[in-house]
Amino acid sequence: MKAVVVTPKEPNSGRVQEVPTPEPASDQALVEVIEVGICGTDLEILAGDYGEAPPGDDYLILGHENFGRVANAPEGSGLEPGDHVVSIVRRPDPVPCPQCAAGEFDMCSNGLYTERGIKGLHGFMSEFYTERPEYLVKLPDSLADVGVLMEPLTVVEKGVLQAQDIQRRMTWTPKEAVVTGAGPIGLMATLLLRSKGYEVFTLDILDRDHPRAKIVAECGAEYVKGDEEPLAKLAERIDGIDLMVEATAVPQIVFDSIDAVGPNGVVCLTGVSARGRSLDVPADMLNLEMVLDNKVVFGTVNANRRYFAAGVEDLTRFEELWPGLVRRMITRRSPVDSFEEALKREDDDVKTTVSFAAPESR
Repeated sequence: MKAVVVTPKEPNSGRVQEVPTPEPASDQALVEVIEVGICGTDLEILAGDYGEAPPGDDYLILGHENFGRVANAPEGSGLEPGDHVVSIVRRPDPVPCPQCAAGEFDMCSNGLYTERGIKGLHGFMSEFYTERPEYLVKLPDSLADVGVLMEPLTVVEKGVLQAQDIQRRMTWTPKEAVVTGAGPIGLMATLLLRSKGYEVFTLDILDRDHPRAKIVAECGAEYVKGDEEPLAKLAERIDGIDLMVEATAVPQIVFDSIDAVGPNGVVCLTGVSARGRSLDVPADMLNLEMVLDNKVVFGTVNANRRYFAAGVEDLTRFEELWPGLVRRMITRRSPVDSFEEALKREDDDVKTTVSFAAPESR
């Protein structure tokens, strides 16, 4: 079968390659891949920054933002041929640590987890893959055209739900939320927070007629052009930001977010900053504000099954609240033989995908 593979740690080694079609074990389902999203992690692996092949292989099948259709499944699994599914990305470590033992493998504490398409397991950018049913999440047919966005949504689901869990330490009635960055994660955060009733301000430096800015506005959030109204100015206007979702990973904006959030506020970091950058920050003032104003800063990455389940409910609600809006986030679908086209960044791109199934069967 065809797959997009890389030689880990070898820059620019991405290629379409024939690999063995997987044979499912008795406790596995066989899934036909429909499409796989491209994200920054994939680009970093393609650049040779990281990535780890499964034991015994010298290549890694790329891709973790997946969407597919069950070809066959074990009896009693709850899955049937034709079911639309997404697969959870991370797998628990073999020790396991207390978190992995409890099913919270996205919070693994010893680092021995594996991740499909990233670390020690093949990804989903192939015609088929096999998986145990407990790692597959069913989607209704109504989400077939946007199901590939499920994995990035779960990162935000985890962040928002954990922010709520953290704030059970007090009486917290959040009203305003600021999202920094209008990329796919930032847009998913914007939609999720709007659907929960927050007044949302999404900040970026894109022109107001850019497709991303329009998506922000059309879900009822306010698009803030950061080079006209920087974060510090926005914080003065709001006067007490309850929740910030930082989706740029730009170090300066990360620290500005901590400064901008209001008393008892929460900052959720969703991105990984590039290495090798240095930044002078007023650490004394940040520490003072965090202590005196009871601020919380935490990170979110990856997700376990309960966040995927929440994502199915919320993605369905997005479609009900704003019909067709989420679909506009998928700006280009490239066939597998032209996967390089999906890697190119065009000015009006939001999310690009690599397609395997024919459009008429999507």
